[in-house]
Amino acid sequence: MDELSEQAPGLEFPCRYPVKAMGRHDDALIDRIWSIVTHHAPDTPAEALRTTASRGGRFVSVTVTITAESRAQLDAIYADLRAHEQVLAAL
Repeated sequence: MDELSEQAPGLEFPCRYPVKAMGRHDDALIDRIWSIVTHHAPDTPAEALRTTASRGGRFVSVTVTITAESRAQLDAIYADLRAHEQVLAAL
């Protein structure tokens, strides 16, 4: 995913924004995604975390809905998620 464009329509900050990352199902991965996201959005409550296992249970999708303050914040979150070797995709 390329960095979010400053001119992309539809986002006005601050706003609720679901950050999603996927990888092989592993509790350590879920904890790491939570850590990465809350490093950049520290006021995110635990209730903002949702996980969905794949049909076979080998993969997990982790969604953390944050209050996004800026595109720079979102760019930083996605850069850190993409840099983690266990994250297969970040949306």
